[in-house]
Amino acid sequence: MSRVICAVLMATVVLGSAPLRARSGASMRVKDIASLVGVRPTPLIGYGLVIGLNRTGDKRQTLFTNVSLANTLERFGVVVTPEMMKVENIAAVMVSSELPPFARPGVRLDILVSSIGDARSLQGGTLVPTPLRGMDGQVVALAQGPLTLGGFGAGNAANGVQVNHLTAGRVPGGGLVQVQPRTTVPDGEQVMLALNTPDFSTASRLAAAVDGALGVGTAKALDPATVSIAVPAHFRGNIPELMARIEPLPVESDMPARVVINERTGTVVIGAQVTLGAAAVAHGSLAVRISTRFDVSQPNASWGPSRADTVVVPNQNVDVSERDARLIALDEGVTLDAVVRALNSLGVTPRDIIAIVQALKAAGSLRAEIVII
Repeated sequence: MSRVICAVLMATVVLGSAPLRARSGASMRVKDIASLVGVRPTPLIGYGLVIGLNRTGDKRQTLFTNVSLANTLERFGVVVTPEMMKVENIAAVMVSSELPPFARPGVRLDILVSSIGDARSLQGGTLVPTPLRGMDGQVVALAQGPLTLGGFGAGNAANGVQVNHLTAGRVPGGGLVQVQPRTTVPDGEQVMLALNTPDFSTASRLAAAVDGALGVGTAKALDPATVSIAVPAHFRGNIPELMARIEPLPVESDMPARVVINERTGTVVIGAQVTLGAAAVAHGSLAVRISTRFDVSQPNASWGPSRADTVVVPNQNVDVSERDARLIALDEGVTLDAVVRALNSLGVTPRDIIAIVQALKAAGSLRAEIVII
């Protein structure tokens, strides 16, 4: 009983010492929360081969890899058929990137490479020159270079070790722009700004910030995602100069209250605007552990050679344990980050926090949107 009282007192101290976060948003630049309508990046995609793998590439049954290799070799005067090859050091991949709106030929791009066959790992591989196409099918950039995976693997499927994901990697700066994108700066008497995250409050504050810099009546919030700006006379025909004047303006951004949960990794991300209503929380976890130990039964040798068989006898043990639940009282308006710190001080795991957060939402005490990723 004394341990429970101490736990509740500890939670009260932590909750009481945690300062409440302000409801107002953070001040950010216009360029960080909005962009000019009509100016957007272009997704690029291509199909290529990764070579130099250590027998971790596509197997022979992945026919399109062998066909691609045969076609590549034919360009260098080596004529073979796909049936003649059995190569495990290559892998077929999809290559993707994003072309900035005003990129010029020679600009470098970061490349994402993902296996589409049955390769076990792309570790140590090199992407051969691969054309990247836009949505219209035109070749816009070329990609090549050694892959970086952010992990490693050793051994084989039956007996090995793997750290992180090995069938997708990146080639930093591996793309080279070949064609200038057809992007023009909007011109005229009016331009539009699109908010990255639509919000009525942020759109209104953005319009007020532009009015303060260029004059009252210059900007107007049309909806939560769009702000219309009347181009002043001295900026007509010089939209880049107008955007250079607008982008550094500070705007107080407001975001909805959200709790993001990734149950696969046990990750909980809590927004600054999250608060709780009054509630009492008690959480206990049930653990069931089943272990098997194999014993060897050796018969008596006096039974004779025909009956002296050694038998392996499995011995199973089932252990069920439940952790004591501790009741914690939460006051009105307490921020969720203070609650998480209190639960952490009592030894609650991240997965326990995920369960508690979902239960608080079901009880109507959590004043936030839960996003599961």
